[in-house]
Amino acid sequence: MQFRTDPTDGNKLSALGFGCMRLPTTAGKIDLAATEKLLRLAVDRGVNYLDTAYIYRGSEQALGEVFARNPDLRERVNLATKLPTPRCEAADDFDRYLQASQTRLGTDRIDYYLIHNLTSAQSWRRLASLGIEAWIARQKAAGRIVRIGFSYHGPEADFPVLLDAYDWDFCQIQYNYLNEHYQAGTAGLVAAAERGLPVFVMEPLLGGKLAAELPVDAQAILADAGIPADPVRLALRWVWDHPEVTMVLSGMNAPSQVSENADTACEALPNALTSAERQAVELARASIAESYKVPCTGCGYCMPCPKGVNIPSCFAAYNASFAHGWYQGMQQYVTASGAMVGDAHFASDCVQCGACVSKCPQHIDIPGSLASVKRRLQVPGLPAFIRLGTRLISR
Repeated sequence: MQFRTDPTDGNKLSALGFGCMRLPTTAGKIDLAATEKLLRLAVDRGVNYLDTAYIYRGSEQALGEVFARNPDLRERVNLATKLPTPRCEAADDFDRYLQASQTRLGTDRIDYYLIHNLTSAQSWRRLASLGIEAWIARQKAAGRIVRIGFSYHGPEADFPVLLDAYDWDFCQIQYNYLNEHYQAGTAGLVAAAERGLPVFVMEPLLGGKLAAELPVDAQAILADAGIPADPVRLALRWVWDHPEVTMVLSGMNAPSQVSENADTACEALPNALTSAERQAVELARASIAESYKVPCTGCGYCMPCPKGVNIPSCFAAYNASFAHGWYQGMQQYVTASGAMVGDAHFASDCVQCGACVSKCPQHIDIPGSLASVKRRLQVPGLPAFIRLGTRLISR
């Protein structure tokens, strides 16, 4: 495993971190046995950073159970979790959520604690007005929090303001070759590094868009450039190519993904991409940008929808209809509706209540985008036809 140094205290961090938002599931619940196997494999391959959050359903509890079964594992990793800032309305909430996370995780020490999903300098000032700075100091003094940082999902201009708003120990940003100028972007990455902060990268594959969901035109561009047919490896190497990046988080949910990503992490040194690879990325980026109309990463923060619409899956189907053809997108849309399990909900069921909009870290106009999904993929009479078929089958 390649290790990079936390410049604030010299801590050695694996270049590959394990993102625990998308742990393996069975029948809609986290598969504890599969999760335990994955985590042990990752740590044995040198991964020493696990990233979860209070709002990742079942994730903290699953990690806590794995630690209880494997007492050595907790001390072999740096553990990160996050404060659900939108839910914090009073000073007492800080203690309540930290205690809940520690109870779930079965630990009294959080090595890297993040203020989750800051979207502007104002979002930090709101927390500061509740006394969070003094609270952080108390938790650090008590040893409950070792390092404090934040994850960012706001505009590029606000990021350096937020960097200077507090004496942070680290920061976490979304960064990949399609998002060089989105949110913090390359300018933010450099700005954080110039201030001596370690930078952790989330969404290096853009929720799979730069992996298995890579548009066929982009795949052809990479093939024509002589790039090995492994878009995951290329996308990860592109991020690690930046010396300002301390660690890349990957949401791995299969042993093969752990092994392949760990292999890549061993060799992906800064400034190691060839000129041919850089040129291929530039060409692929332009092709991908044309195909992915809705910048959804599938994080699920917008869920559940009060009307039962599977918002991320609707957007995945919509994007697939441009990347891989209308028919494949249509197939995905029918599956996303829940038609196969007898409880169908379509983009047309959106009543524009807006409950999802404020939760989206990508700041997508979700109701407007669902209307676009409906126009492109929902052929006339589809909901009535699906629902009639479901009723007939259930008789």
